[in-house]
Amino acid sequence: MQRSKIDTWVGFFVLVGAVAILFLALQSANLLTLSFQKTYAVSAKFDNIGGLKPKAAVKSAGVVVGRVQNIAFDDKTFQARVTLALENRYAFPKDSSLKILTSGLLGDQYLGIEAGADDKNLAAGDVISSTQSAVVLENLISRFLYSKAADTPAATSAK
Repeated sequence: MQRSKIDTWVGFFVLVGAVAILFLALQSANLLTLSFQKTYAVSAKFDNIGGLKPKAAVKSAGVVVGRVQNIAFDDKTFQARVTLALENRYAFPKDSSLKILTSGLLGDQYLGIEAGADDKNLAAGDVISSTQSAVVLENLISRFLYSKAADTPAATSAK
């Protein structure tokens, strides 16, 4: 009788531990967001979103103020249309700008929002027009290599 009671308690604590590990794994992978704040949706268009994913953070001054809700391709402008869900408690001016930034050198990408100076604030359905696309590491390396290659032909042809 005593052994059965201990086995039940051990099983209970193992189950609680497994649920806690699952919760932490989903939270760290940005697959689970527990926010009970009301949000409003705004959108923006980017030429290149790099590795930005839905549910990526939207940060201002390092504070998470919302999440990426949806990413779609606009076949008329050939740009990526990103829809953001910003929390109602944060109000940004209409002339705010968005940048796609990276956490660390090769980390996850997120959106950084910089407040503008307009008197009117963003509302649901507004479009942010001032955007800066993602910096793609491969493009930077190829530009560097091409610029170095353009410098060397004069030196090699003189020999």
